[in-house]
Amino acid sequence: MHRLLGATTAFCVMSSLAMAGDKPDHAVFKLYPAKDTIIPCLSENSEAPRAVVEVKRGDLNDTGIIRVKGLKPDLDFDVFTVQRSSLGSDGKPAADFKGSFGLAWYQSDLHSDHHGNALVIIKTILLDQIFGFDSDAVPTTTPVTPAPTVLKPTNTFHLGFWFNDPKDAAACGFDVTKPTPFNGEHKAGPLAMISVPVEPADLGPLCTDPTGLKTADDSGADPTDFTKLACNP
Repeated sequence: MHRLLGATTAFCVMSSLAMAGDKPDHAVFKLYPAKDTIIPCLSENSEAPRAVVEVKRGDLNDTGIIRVKGLKPDLDFDVFTVQRSSLGSDGKPAADFKGSFGLAWYQSDLHSDHHGNALVIIKTILLDQIFGFDSDAVPTTTPVTPAPTVLKPTNTFHLGFWFNDPKDAAACGFDVTKPTPFNGEHKAGPLAMISVPVEPADLGPLCTDPTGLKTADDSGADPTDFTKLACNP
C-alpha cells in the first residue's frame, strides 16, 4: 500500500515537472513609456527610462524582478498587472485602445532612489495563469444554473506602473483633478510605463505559451466555451 502510494506520488510529481518543463522557465520583457509626452515627467534628460522585467517560474509561485534606470530621483509608482495594454507591439499608442485597461491587479509599489534607479521583486502567480474573477452572480429575474458571474475568470498578462502622485505628472498635461484609481488610495496619476503585446498572438508577455486561439475575447477565453483558452495554463 505504501509502496503503491509512493509510486503514485512520484509519478504525479514527475508528471507535474514534465508539464512545467514544456514551458520556458523564465520570461524577460521591456516596458515602454505610455506616450512620448509623459517622458519629461519620468526622466530628467527627456530620454525614456530603461525598464526590464524578468520573471522566473517557480514550483509554488513565480518571482518577478522589475528593474528601471533613468528615472527622476525619488519618484513613487504603483505596479499593476492588467488585462490590456494601451500600446501596440511597436511600443506606440494603439489606435484601437478604447481607454480601459480592463481588469487590474495591484502588485507592488516602486520607488526610484537618489540615482534614478528602481528595483522591486514580486512573488506571486505571474506566468500563464495570472487571473482574477468576481464570483457574485449577475442579478437576474430568471435564475439559471450555473449562474453567470459578474466577472468571469480574466487574465492579466500585461504589467505596467502608474505615477503614485498625480502632481508628478502635472507638467506633462495630466489633470490632477481627475486622478486614476491605480494606487491604494485610488487617487493616482497616469500610466507611466507598460508592456506591449507579443506577436503573433498579441497577448501580454506574461503568457509564454499561447494556444493560437483566434476567437478569444479580452478575458483570454472563447466566449462560447470557457474551457478553450488563449494561453496554456
